[in-house]
Amino acid sequence: MAKSSSPVTKVSAQRRRRVHRPRRSPTKPERAAAAVALSHEKILLAGVDAAADMFGSLAGCPSSPEYPVVPDMDDRDVDGADSIATPIVSGTTHWFRDSADLIAFREGRRRSFEYGRYGNPTVKVLEEKISALERAEATLVTSSGMNAIVATLLALVPPGGHVVATADCYSEARAFIRDKLSNMGITSTFVDLDDDMEALECVLDESEVTMFYADSMTNPHLKVVDVTRVAELCHRRGALVCIDSTLASPINQKPLALGANVVLHSATKYIAGHHDVIAGCVSGSEALISRIRAWHHDLGGAISPNAAYMIIRGLKTIALRVEAQNRTALRMARLLEKHPKIERVYYPGLESSPWHGVATRQMAGAGGVVSFEVASDLRGVMRFVDALELPLIATSLGGCESLVQQPAVMSYWGKSEEEKAKNGIKDNFVRFSFGIEKFEDLRDDILQALEKI
Repeated sequence: MAKSSSPVTKVSAQRRRRVHRPRRSPTKPERAAAAVALSHEKILLAGVDAAADMFGSLAGCPSSPEYPVVPDMDDRDVDGADSIATPIVSGTTHWFRDSADLIAFREGRRRSFEYGRYGNPTVKVLEEKISALERAEATLVTSSGMNAIVATLLALVPPGGHVVATADCYSEARAFIRDKLSNMGITSTFVDLDDDMEALECVLDESEVTMFYADSMTNPHLKVVDVTRVAELCHRRGALVCIDSTLASPINQKPLALGANVVLHSATKYIAGHHDVIAGCVSGSEALISRIRAWHHDLGGAISPNAAYMIIRGLKTIALRVEAQNRTALRMARLLEKHPKIERVYYPGLESSPWHGVATRQMAGAGGVVSFEVASDLRGVMRFVDALELPLIATSLGGCESLVQQPAVMSYWGKSEEEKAKNGIKDNFVRFSFGIEKFEDLRDDILQALEKI
């Protein structure tokens, strides 16, 4: 067959690619430069403006929600990099072309992976997405929130160190700090920041503190820690600040921008958002995350690529979900606050909350969890919970489905009255995690259930 005289020639697969690639996350140098350029004062001012808009209306969310950015994927990292959906790389072991290729990897001249416990291409994409959300240099994703907590504490608090934690931080973290770290020669002090910073200042003055650890917001009373003030006090004395921001979500609060050194999440909650995957994450500077990653390798808390993909998919809608949950929770909190059968509502989005001021300064929304005390006893509140038709009686929070629990019957069942009182748990206390259902449906359901008391 004669050769064609047409000027059309074959184009390689590489040449056929679109020139304009999807928006990518900033590189580490770019993120560092941006952080230097943006002053701390401007960050706080932006937070105040967003919070004022949020708490001053029923919108319940920033006017321009921050959507996760999809990082570019290098062909060497993820096969099929032109796929819109992030590929799932399920292989546990990665091979090298030859010895020179292996040496280049070992010396850091070639970006690649070696073994699944140390890193995975799909997990790396997730880590970069969370770093973009948290404005962090680096992120480590783990198999659970508790794994992230343990790895962080073990990596950043050496034997002989001293941890100061809030008395109402996550109960399992509190137990680990109190009971497990003490066996490693690490001391701890638990403080109550309900009134002011006097208790924290006293501990910082009297002892050499390694780390301050707190949840903001707390569970289930939804207290808000003034992260900026805490960071100023702790950094002045050389202490690190670690904030568990699970109940706030990266959409509503960015502790690193407020001065914290590391931020933790149970990614099971708002980040994944669908009650179908367990994971944790910790974000911060490259130097601190590298130390935590080394401990994580020893602990073996690697997340599976399939679980990482499910979280990546969940992140696509996190701003939309949290926006809806902010809005529903705020409207419901205002409604419950005026209901004759409700004695007290806990929600920092309410002007009556003692945490409203700090929340408006550092948060763009108050989240989807509302706690309240019903004007009844243990059995009466059980009747209320059982009469609800939409929410499921379950632990956890932050997912698409609304969940409800009566802590005296669930997490504190069988506990002594002294322990319940110490943790502020009354028989009539209810925690409600709002999902993305229609507000009117949830409102009508709660109102009809209250009539059963």
